[in-house]
Amino acid sequence: MEKIRTAILGYGRSGSNLHAGAIEKNPHAFEMTAACDVDPERQQQARERFSCHVYDDYHEMLAKERLDLVSIVTRSDQHCQMTCDCLAAGVNVLVTKPWAIDESEAQRMMAAQKVSGKQLFPWLPARWGADLLRLRELLSENTIGNVFLVRRSVTCFRTRSDWQTERRYGGGYLLNWGPHIIDAPIQLLGSPVKTVYASMRQVINPNDGEDLFLAVMTLESGALIQAEFTITIEGMPSWFIQGDRGTIKIHGNKLKLYCGTPAHPDDPTAYKDIDGKQEHIREETLNGALYGDEVAIYAEVAEALRGSTPFAVTPSHALALTRILDAIRASDNGNCLVQL
Repeated sequence: MEKIRTAILGYGRSGSNLHAGAIEKNPHAFEMTAACDVDPERQQQARERFSCHVYDDYHEMLAKERLDLVSIVTRSDQHCQMTCDCLAAGVNVLVTKPWAIDESEAQRMMAAQKVSGKQLFPWLPARWGADLLRLRELLSENTIGNVFLVRRSVTCFRTRSDWQTERRYGGGYLLNWGPHIIDAPIQLLGSPVKTVYASMRQVINPNDGEDLFLAVMTLESGALIQAEFTITIEGMPSWFIQGDRGTIKIHGNKLKLYCGTPAHPDDPTAYKDIDGKQEHIREETLNGALYGDEVAIYAEVAEALRGSTPFAVTPSHALALTRILDAIRASDNGNCLVQL
């Protein structure tokens, strides 16, 4: 089959590493036809690596090249317009996270996709994460009983001063990390979000973008999710999952499974609590990328473009996540509970 003529729009750190690397490692599926970046040094790097055409203006690239796919890996505030322009030019689009700043942009992109008849691939690689995949297996086996609370966190104690710290560019950690931290536990429990209460802060980074957020979400099933990006020197578990018959904790790629049976007093009027019997503790090391294998994800993109298998993440899926991120922002702005 003919190779998929591909261009990367935004050949920066993520574009040149994650996306270009995945395209490079799927040589039977993709051909790097062009790269576009405003930085002449990045253009030269792409030219030397792929012997492809390079541009500093994506409109010129769309006019001159015959492309099947454009991977958009630029600033968050540029995603919507660039996506709509590429779709209008008759090119399929993969757009990195966050695919849109808010619901209005997401709806605009979906409308452009419908008119174009082309495919639009939102990039949510954490759905392929080794931690999420393993947790799904364990929960399907009912290892810890009924799950009533999932805590998902990412921690750091470092600063940055690029556009990700400025709201005017779509910066802030809610849009940067939220697609990873918030989406995965929702996918794990498989129930829509009913309500959101959240708070955001700007703690150690410069400018006006938040570098901390904490969101508590109640699902229609009744289960709770607490998702946060927080500032701390000492790391916290990335996952802490509580069930009525056990607990699962993940720290890095190390997973611990604690199982137990809660005891009940013979005398229901007795004051003293009865300790549950701990049955066993199991430890294991997770194999695979915690934020998804980009090479494997691009292989699935190729299958979708060739009509073999639909891509796992649809624009409707991404829109649902965008609405949750909007609700988190609204909850913080109004210091209130937001209904979805």
